[in-house]
Amino acid sequence: MSLVTVQLGQCGNQIGGQLFNTVVEDAYGKGGLGCTKKENTLYQDAVLERFFNTEEPSGETRVSCSQQALPTARAVMVDMEPKVIQQTIQESKKSGKWRYCEKAQFCQKRGSGNNWAHGYGHHGPKARDAVMDIVQREVEKCDRFGGFLSLMSLAGGTGSGVGAYLTECLREEYPHSFLVNQIVWPYGTGEVIVQNFNAALTLSHLYQSADAIIVFENDNLHKICSQLLSIKNISFQDINSVISQELASVLQPAASGDCSRTNSPGELLERLVPDPQYKLLNVRTIPHTSERALAFSSFTWPGLLKHLRQMLIANAGMEEGVDWQVKVHSRDRRLSSADFISSLANVLFLRGKHCESTDISPFSDPRLYSSWVPRDAACSVFRQQRPFHHYEKYASLLSNSQAPVGPLDSLVGKAWNMFASRAYVHQYLKYGIAEEDFLDSFATLEQVISNYSNL
Repeated sequence: MSLVTVQLGQCGNQIGGQLFNTVVEDAYGKGGLGCTKKENTLYQDAVLERFFNTEEPSGETRVSCSQQALPTARAVMVDMEPKVIQQTIQESKKSGKWRYCEKAQFCQKRGSGNNWAHGYGHHGPKARDAVMDIVQREVEKCDRFGGFLSLMSLAGGTGSGVGAYLTECLREEYPHSFLVNQIVWPYGTGEVIVQNFNAALTLSHLYQSADAIIVFENDNLHKICSQLLSIKNISFQDINSVISQELASVLQPAASGDCSRTNSPGELLERLVPDPQYKLLNVRTIPHTSERALAFSSFTWPGLLKHLRQMLIANAGMEEGVDWQVKVHSRDRRLSSADFISSLANVLFLRGKHCESTDISPFSDPRLYSSWVPRDAACSVFRQQRPFHHYEKYASLLSNSQAPVGPLDSLVGKAWNMFASRAYVHQYLKYGIAEEDFLDSFATLEQVISNYSNL
């Protein structure tokens, strides 16, 4: 099935460009050397169908990226300033492997000034009709439409404000389609003075309209770049590269054990979000190794999965520095919520040689999950014997768990404190946001925190 990606704001557009680069590099890179020609062709065709439009105006179909006419990303680009969109389009052309549709962009000449209300109450309504027309054209190009993937940040004004508004519009226009939002959680130390207001308002609105929200935390991504990839001067491009790799690892084609089902958006949501009160997902992947060090590295499936399971229960964003003292106990022996985190559901992705014979039973341990979760619904696995990207073996875990509780609780607390002192509130009120809107957002998120804390 095909995904239509909606790139929102500076962050969303930059991540989108990097994501399409990653999926193309994976499909046409060194990973294909470990497969037969037929297996490789089938994989490439599945990647193209999912992420790219390959229909010529005449109706002829492009078969590969090597042909003169390049595949066109199934993407809608939205920003209130043109600079980032133009840069992203130019970078896609430089790749020589894919491109953006020239008629699938919407931009203005002035941004939202890091003000959520400005984006949500002003720019969003003005952009609605034009953006929805572009979205409709992209959806109509899909032979089998699988849903939307929206890419956005929480801290700014356009990505969060316009993003929240357009997500509601997508839900209204496509009530029966799958809608997943990928969000970037701001640094804890702060990027924008009002980021906690923006994040709280965005999350509360997304919770009402999206089917699932995949959370990436900048602090964790920064550590991966610094400690695992040995990058000294970390840029947003470096962070976006990690995000795109982790996203691609769960979105690139893979099949369930009997090969009867693939990791389509609907299939993943059915397994991960059985209850609409629990929509927050996060991704953990292993390994993360620089290309220079990869040639000197060796990995085994038991070793990778042992580390990945410990990352899950200890709530660690990467394998290095994971707390091995955290153990899984029976429910009656749990002494505190700091012991290990509970899960609602997990989906495991194994990519690479011999993945079909790998034992995943440690992830099916019922003690990992809330007591009311059926055993056969707790953990699922998708496998792809083709190596992923630059890695001979690669494992990913897409989880619905208690992991977001800590960051969310901290965010709501900071936003409450700012609201209590009425700091910067007037900047939001002048664009039609009432104080009751803040209170409703806080109440929504406090309920989310309570629900997850009681898993």
